[in-house]
This record gives sequence, C-alpha cells and structure tokens, in this order.
Amino acid sequence: MSATNSVVPVPDPLDKDCPIREVLDRVGDKWSSLIVVRLGQRTHRFNELHREIDGISQRMLTLNLRQLVRDGLVSRTAYATVPPRVDYELTELGRTLLAPITALHEWAVAHRDDIRQARVDHDGAMAAGVDSVAAPA
Repeated sequence: MSATNSVVPVPDPLDKDCPIREVLDRVGDKWSSLIVVRLGQRTHRFNELHREIDGISQRMLTLNLRQLVRDGLVSRTAYATVPPRVDYELTELGRTLLAPITALHEWAVAHRDDIRQARVDHDGAMAAGVDSVAAPA
C-alpha cells in the first residue's frame, strides 16, 4: 500500500471566479463603500446621496446603486408621486458590511499619518537613487 499526497486546492484571489475577488470587486471600490456608509446612517434619496458623496458623478452613483441593488446589499423603493420619489436603504445583508467597512475606516484614520510618512520616505529615497524595496535573496 503506497501513501499518496493529497492536494487541497486553494482559491486563487486573482482568479476571475474566486468568491473573494467577486465580493471585493463590488464592495472594495471607493464609491460602493462610501454609499454603504451613507446608507448605514439612514435611508437616502438619490440627490441626497449625490450631494453627500463628494466627487461622485450622477452616472457613477447610478451605476453603483444599480449594482448594489443587484447584489442584494441595497433596496430601492420607488413611489408613484409627482415628482417621482425613490428611496435607497441598506438591506439586512448590506448592514452586515457596516462592521468591516467601519473597521477599515478606523484603521485608515489611525494609520493615515504613518502611510503618508512612508510615502514621503519612499519617494525621497527613490529621488536619491536608493531603492527602498530590497530584492528577494
């Protein structure tokens, strides 16, 4: 009887079908996370979101909201009024994103100055002709 090596496949995050990549493609982009944070505060109308999220175009907001609705993270409720009214709010699934996004926000605030200083140090070293990234041995 011979021993066999069993190989357990590990998902490659660079693989297009990897679930991690699929989720991060949606919630890891700048606009989606900002939309989720805003909707985590309360229900918003489209124009409220547009005013509150600095730098987002109407087109980009529309595209991101459509994807977040499609992914089940945001609900869209249209009212038959004049003028038409549409409200957006997080679903229960969308609310589960608030904790990780808030943790990432807190980490970014806590380490923003460290990252800025690392960039200054790196750029200064590169300008001086010193490669600050050592090649693997």
